[in-house]
Formats: sequence, structure tokens, C-alpha cells
Amino acid sequence: MIIDPLKIFVTVVEQRHFSRAAKLLNLSQPNVSLHIRNLENELDTTLFIRSPKQVKVTEAGEMLYIRAKKILSLYEEAKQEIASQRHIVQGTINIGASFTIGEYILPRLLANYANENPLVHVEVTVGNTEEVIAKTKSNQLDIGLIEGELQDLDVEARPFMEDEMIIIAPSNHPLAQLRIVKPDMLHDQSWIWREKGSGTRAYSDQLIESLQIAVKRSFIFSSSQGIKEAVSAGLGIAMISKLTVRKELETNEIKQIHISNRTFTRNFSIIQGKHDFKNRAHDLFIEKIMSI
Repeated sequence: MIIDPLKIFVTVVEQRHFSRAAKLLNLSQPNVSLHIRNLENELDTTLFIRSPKQVKVTEAGEMLYIRAKKILSLYEEAKQEIASQRHIVQGTINIGASFTIGEYILPRLLANYANENPLVHVEVTVGNTEEVIAKTKSNQLDIGLIEGELQDLDVEARPFMEDEMIIIAPSNHPLAQLRIVKPDMLHDQSWIWREKGSGTRAYSDQLIESLQIAVKRSFIFSSSQGIKEAVSAGLGIAMISKLTVRKELETNEIKQIHISNRTFTRNFSIIQGKHDFKNRAHDLFIEKIMSI
């Protein structure tokens, strides 16, 4: 069936690499290369410019990619409609989640969803908020789960949960010994931040700007776990989701700095491309996450 070569072609385009595509598809690289050559012979064109370091898509390849995505979407839609006649929920969902959601919320949610829908195959990508938005827009993901504000008109967003953000410090930090801290006492501290593109980093930047805090020194880590370990080691203070540090707070490994008359919250949102095909498996997952 033409569907299988198109799936292989689309995967190679999105991965920009034959070996990575083969690994994702559980195929050998020669098998992937053979399917691509057969497509090129059938269409009498070159779809990729190959080199030892990268695979570049030709203009013809870009044209085929756009249409192949539509064909695969229509095929998936037909499968879902046929299955729905037998009251069966099946198919594949590609979900992307920002680190906080992907590591602290999604696993338990997916365990419940998978038990209820055993024929649905779920693939999860965890990255920072900007990466999840970009992959959702490019149709590499069916559904994205992100933290913070979204200003992109090319995707639809619905908040599903409110997240509390807190400032944490080493247990022996002077500010951690105070019951309430005034905002101006945050001046000239060493801060530990997430990388640019992270929803947590965006929120931290907003805090620093809104309170006009003078930063003494900063360190950047690409994960919440790295931030927790750095704070615990005494490297500085940080703003982070309370979801990620519950255990550390309970054991007094780190402490929360309470700011006078201030609480900090942000939304977790579910996003989809505006023209994405939506099937029953997708709908049930969205219902599940909106019920949190």
C-alpha cells in the first residue's frame, strides 16, 4: 500500500536523517532508503539531496511532503470512522509536553488514559514550551501541552490547569529563615534559571522585570531537576513550579521564600494546530486532560 512509503518519506523529512527515521520506524536504514528510491523512481524526480552530514529536501520533496501529510491524515480519518462503526477507539496520538507537564503531570494521566483505551498508541515528546509550540504548528505533534502565555495565532489554546510558581532557596539561605520577604530583599542575589524558550524561564524573566530586581549573578540549567539540585547545593535561588519541588520542600532539602502580599500563578494549556485532523482518540485524551 502507498501509505507505508509515504509514512517513511514523511518521517525522513521531519527527522532530516535516514538513520533516525529508520530507528523511529523500527526499520533498517537500507529498507528506508529503498522505499525512498522507489518513490523517486515512481515520481521520476529527486526528493532528497543526500550528503554524509545531512539530508536536504528538494523542492519536489517539499511539495510531496505537504500532500503526503494530507493523505496520511485522510487515511487516519478513514480508519477512525471505520473503527467508530464498531465502537472501537484506536489510532496513534503524538503528544508534546513542556518539561514540567511532561515530567510531573502527563505520566499519571497517560497511565489512566492507556488503561481505558488499550488500542491507542501514544508517542510523547518532552521539550521546552517553544519547541512544543513549533512542533505542533508543523504538524509533528497532534496535541501540545504547554506552560505560560501563548501569543501565536496559528494554534488554538485552551487552559486546563492553574500552576503555582514559587521562589526556592537553599535551607540555610538567609532569606529562607524569614517568614515573609519583601520584594526589594531579592536584590543582588544569585539566580538559577531555565534556558530561553522555557515557560518557566519566561515567567522568571517577567518577575525580574516587573519587580525591577538587580541580579548579582545567574546560572542556566536546561531542566527542573538541574535547578533543584543547584539550589539544594547552595548555588542560588530560583523560581519554579511548586509541582516540581513538593518532596524537597517536605524534607526541608530546600525552602520556599514567601513574598509579602504576592502569589504567582500561570496557566497550563492544551494546544492544537488550527487545521489538524481530530479523531475520537484525540477527543478522549482532550476530555481527560480538561477534567483535571
